Amino acid sequence: MKTIKIFSFALGMSLMTFNCSNNDDAVMEIKTPDFSGTYAQEDQMGRPAVNTVFVSAASKDNFNVTIPSAQQAAFQSMFQTNLEALSPAFANPGDTNALGQTSAAFTGLLATDVLNVSLDGTTTFYDGTHVLTGRALADDVITVELLLIFGGEDFSENPGLSNDNVDANDKSFFTSFPYLASPW
Repeated sequence: MKTIKIFSFALGMSLMTFNCSNNDDAVMEIKTPDFSGTYAQEDQMGRPAVNTVFVSAASKDNFNVTIPSAQQAAFQSMFQTNLEALSPAFANPGDTNALGQTSAAFTGLLATDVLNVSLDGTTTFYDGTHVLTGRALADDVITVELLLIFGGEDFSENPGLSNDNVDANDKSFFTSFPYLASPW
C-alpha cells in the first residue's frame, strides 16, 4: 500500500511539474489556417430532392460541378426525360402541373439548382400564391415538390404520391433568432 501511495505522489508531482511553467516571456505563435490543396464541390442542393431525383447516377458528379447558369442547357432534357418517366401527371403531351408548366417548362426551372429569394415580397417555397420566392423554415418543401411533380393541374392527381405525410416538426420554431430549437 505504501508503494502505491509513493507512486501516486510521484505521478502527481511529475504531472504538475510538466504542466507548470514559470516562463512568462513565452510568445504564443499564432498560425493561420492552411487553405492550400485541392478542394472539390461534392453536392449541390438548392432545392431539396431535385438533384437526388432528376439527375441520373452517371451524371451526378458532372451536375455538381456545373455552375448554375449552365445547368439548364446541360441538364434540362435529362430532367424532362426522368420526370416524364417518373410521373403519371406528365404522361401526355401538354400535361401541366398546378403552376401551368409543361414538363419542359417545369424541368427548365428545376435544372437550374438555385434557391430564389424575393428581396421585396413574401419569402416562401409555395403558399398558394407565391412560388419559389425563397424558403421559410416552416415551408413543407418536400410535399410542395411532390405536388408539383405528381399532383397534376390541380394537385388532385396521384394523391398517394403527392404528400410525404410529414406535416409538422417535432419541435416548434422560435419566433426570434436562432429560430431553430435545439435538437434534444
